[in-house]
Amino acid sequence: ENKYTNNKKIAITGGSNGGLLVGACMIQRPDLFRVAVPRVGVMDMLRYHKFTIGWNWASDYGTSEDSKEMFEYLRSYSPLHNLKIGTNYPATLITTADHDDRVVPAHSFKFAATLQECNEGITPTLIRIDSKAGHGAGKPTRKLLEEYADIYSFVMYNLGMCF
Repeated sequence: ENKYTNNKKIAITGGSNGGLLVGACMIQRPDLFRVAVPRVGVMDMLRYHKFTIGWNWASDYGTSEDSKEMFEYLRSYSPLHNLKIGTNYPATLITTADHDDRVVPAHSFKFAATLQECNEGITPTLIRIDSKAGHGAGKPTRKLLEEYADIYSFVMYNLGMCF
């Protein structure tokens, strides 16, 4: 109504559970965002409990093995399982770390590969894999600066921002 912005000027980002949220938003409404940056996100809601510490989240999310209803519910918003071939998705930078034992990199790897296969548009789908790093806590300042330089460069370039 007030035209403060439009979908060509909106980027969305979030990490961990926020990465799940970004993944769910961008697959449910890809038309709302120009850029998406899901960081270390839980992307496979049907199998998350099979990886490392994921079993510990069962009380938060439920699991696909609990019941048919829970399977269908988790499937309804699982980013990995709702990507559709032939869809124009936003420019996407997926971040993960090779030693993340909370949200294993497999979530990001599978999501990136499937998104690259499904995306019909010309927008890029990239994955940034931080080496010798985990979920984020205790990351050295230098690694944080490098990561955020990459993220902001990607976002600003794909929003068409010139400086």
